[in-house]
Amino acid sequence: MYSVRLWSVRNARVLHRLYTFFSRLAPRLAPLVRRVGERRAEVLLRPLERSAKNVLFDCRMCGQCVLSSTGMACPMNCAKQMRNGPCGGVRADGQCEVEPGMRCVWVEATEGTKRIAADHLAHPTPLLPAIDQRRRGRSTWIEVVHGRPAPVFQPPVGERITPESEQSLFERSCTAGRPVVTVEIAPPDSADPAALLARAELFRGLVDAMNITDGAGGNCHMSSVAASAILATHGFEPVYQIACRDRNRIAIQGDLLGAAALGVKNILCLTGDDVSRGDHPQAKPVFDLDAVSLLHVARGMCDRGEFASGRKLEQAPDLFIGATVNPFVPPYVDRVANLEKKIRAGARFIQTQFCFDVERFADFMTEVRRRGLHRQAHILVGVGTLGSAKALRWMANNVPGVCIPEALLARIESAPDQKAEAKQVCIEIIRAVTAIEGVAGVHLMGHRNEAVLARIIVDAGLRAPPPTMDEADPAAAPATSRLAAA
Repeated sequence: MYSVRLWSVRNARVLHRLYTFFSRLAPRLAPLVRRVGERRAEVLLRPLERSAKNVLFDCRMCGQCVLSSTGMACPMNCAKQMRNGPCGGVRADGQCEVEPGMRCVWVEATEGTKRIAADHLAHPTPLLPAIDQRRRGRSTWIEVVHGRPAPVFQPPVGERITPESEQSLFERSCTAGRPVVTVEIAPPDSADPAALLARAELFRGLVDAMNITDGAGGNCHMSSVAASAILATHGFEPVYQIACRDRNRIAIQGDLLGAAALGVKNILCLTGDDVSRGDHPQAKPVFDLDAVSLLHVARGMCDRGEFASGRKLEQAPDLFIGATVNPFVPPYVDRVANLEKKIRAGARFIQTQFCFDVERFADFMTEVRRRGLHRQAHILVGVGTLGSAKALRWMANNVPGVCIPEALLARIESAPDQKAEAKQVCIEIIRAVTAIEGVAGVHLMGHRNEAVLARIIVDAGLRAPPPTMDEADPAAAPATSRLAAA
């Protein structure tokens, strides 16, 4: 079946033409269907549809077929069941993060879309809604017979109109004109928030916001919403990362309301890492939504003041909503289509995966500028470092979506002081990416490496050192003096 599925993608143009022909003729059967009765007609059509689609596409009969929008690659074959992919964990060879023996379904979808229309980049990117679980096992052909439109949703209407006085500090920073700086902090493995606050304190005055991860890598920590609320209470500016992996749409919307009620004003919408590499590989992933459908749900709550069900909220949250993109794994530049989806679905800021390949990122940004996406969302480039080439190599081999050029690893390995060299590489990358047109700033990452990241922010010239920095790190004073002299 898998080989036939790949054949269908390779022949997507022919199959799309057949589908177009079928969709034009099928409505002529509507009078007959009405005479027989829709339920009886579906009973007859369903086994035929299941057999044909199972052979060609490994169909899962979701009841909301979108093959004509996804290059004849069924998104239900995605291990995360993403309706708007690809995720950021695609392997360098194009294989699936979760099932390495299978090609990423969304890499296939990109190839199939190109075969259907060579000018596919000129077409609006369809935003596919989350699965309606009630329709599983139902026939889609019956919908075609009745001429009902394909299941796509429209982006939120209008631009964000929150008065500046009511915007989050992070949102105001994004429009202030200077490079934006954010940093990622993992919540503690503790019921005591002291360690979290101590790590956050290292960045006071150095960053515009602090991302709080949500079970990153499939590992359990203090909840992101609680950690974000703790930071907000203590005068920090948190970005609440919310992953689709662990919660369905009911729980996610409840968490969004709770976060807003606790003073959190910024959220980052993620699909989430696979659980198999985390500390609870026996856990059941949810993936009821993907990042794009989560963006649409969140914007609906903020802009229209209603739940995904359409039920009205008593008081709508007011959130600055962001998403992620990874230009460093397949399908590379074509990932701009996924970025466009996220922006159309409601993202107002974008953070990328670790950037160690500036040339590849520059190529990606060329296409971003061609589409004008850099004017619709603030793009922050992911940068960071670890203490040695060995640690960086481990990250490249074990963290989905992270790619580090071999030449860069060799440079760090050959240095007398690998930690210092890795730090210097990070500074060079920051200076290179911030010079690229359309880049609004950087997002620093490095697990439990906060002191080094704080020093990098200063040494890269992004921020002046706070008065307490050199008191805590006297050895850094000469570097600070050199920076001031420069």
